[in-house]
Amino acid sequence: MLNPNKLEELAKQIREMVPSGIKSAGDEFERRVKQLLQAKLNQLDMVSRDDFDVQAQVLLRTREKLSDLEQRLSEVEAKLTPLTDERSEPDQNEQ
Repeated sequence: MLNPNKLEELAKQIREMVPSGIKSAGDEFERRVKQLLQAKLNQLDMVSRDDFDVQAQVLLRTREKLSDLEQRLSEVEAKLTPLTDERSEPDQNEQ
């Protein structure tokens, strides 16, 4: 999910913005902010950057394979078209 170090950095930045008189409760505040952030981020339907990059590569390979298959299908259809045309034309000797 999200890098725990990033959460700690964000919580630390928030704690540093708190006035000095309240900083004595900073550790508890930081812990609660981390918990809240983690809980809210876990509710989001997110994937890690690594997972996203892997899926992007899978999609790219799939598109390449699809393109190749479409090309091969076109070639097969082009080869079959003359054969089907010959079969659909009535034989002059049969009439």
